[in-house]
Amino acid sequence: QVQLVESGGGLAQAGGSLRLSCAASGRAFSNIVMAWFRQAPGKEREFVTGVSRSGETTRYAESVKGRFTISRDNAKNTVSLQMDSLKPEDAAVYYCAAHAYLHLGIGRAVDDYLYWGQGTQVTVSS
Repeated sequence: QVQLVESGGGLAQAGGSLRLSCAASGRAFSNIVMAWFRQAPGKEREFVTGVSRSGETTRYAESVKGRFTISRDNAKNTVSLQMDSLKPEDAAVYYCAAHAYLHLGIGRAVDDYLYWGQGTQVTVSS
């Protein structure tokens, strides 16, 4: 079992920045792949970014590439999402996700992830 707790959501102006954090517990953190998804009202949950167990490999959705940065600290059992140049379309509930499947790297599908946080709201004003 892995427990995930997000923090850091809130309100930002378009062009501004926010930083989200996710604290994990319950399993060796270095054994799990971490990702961020988001879900806007009336839309499906979508992949935003993910990071490998070591932190050396990252993947991003095209819509956030160059603006968002994911990082992890295996000593502190945390993963962070730095969001810069925010756009109104970035507004959503952001979810931290994790999996420990040895055969799978950074998946982009919701079903690739077994563990989920409760979500944190990000609002972007235009």
